[in-house]
Amino acid sequence: MTTTIGLIRHGLTDWNAQQRMQGQTDIPLNKLGREQAEAIAARLAEEEWDVIVASDLSRAYDTAEAIAKAKGKKVDIVDPRLRELNLGQLEGMTKDERTAKWGDTYNEQELGVEDRTHVADRGEQAIDDVAARYPGQKILMVSHGGLIRTTLTRLVPESVQDGPMGNTSLTILHKKEAGWDCKLYNCTSHLSSLR
Repeated sequence: MTTTIGLIRHGLTDWNAQQRMQGQTDIPLNKLGREQAEAIAARLAEEEWDVIVASDLSRAYDTAEAIAKAKGKKVDIVDPRLRELNLGQLEGMTKDERTAKWGDTYNEQELGVEDRTHVADRGEQAIDDVAARYPGQKILMVSHGGLIRTTLTRLVPESVQDGPMGNTSLTILHKKEAGWDCKLYNCTSHLSSLR
């Protein structure tokens, strides 16, 4: 009995396009982000997925809702633990703005950024809880790039590759006795028609 988790990053927002740190600021999908959500929804429409879980931030929830609609379902669970990491004072700022305000060492300063260990803890707990609740089922979880990457670095460090998680990328994990293995990583093949 294999439990499968499909981790999906939300579609594009204006802040993504402007390279602004979003964190937990609730920025909606933009036009391209909605098109990306429709593209991942079309990819998954004919696949068997039993449960759909989403972060409570609108960019992730709306991506999950597009997937659910294409499958004739509803989003089953909204889980705030799947939120993006809290970026404190960095939220809303571009790299140039961060550097102008705090210098090149802004990443080393205490600016209210959530600890990565805490982010991995809540991501892992959310995945473990839903896997325990729906053993042997296929579960889609729509979240955020930072949370997904940080959680994967803990669960399947050998699978994590350089570079950001793509908007609406799909990563598939299978539960094993001793943990997880990664069957697909950061796949955005469904976006080829939008490029």
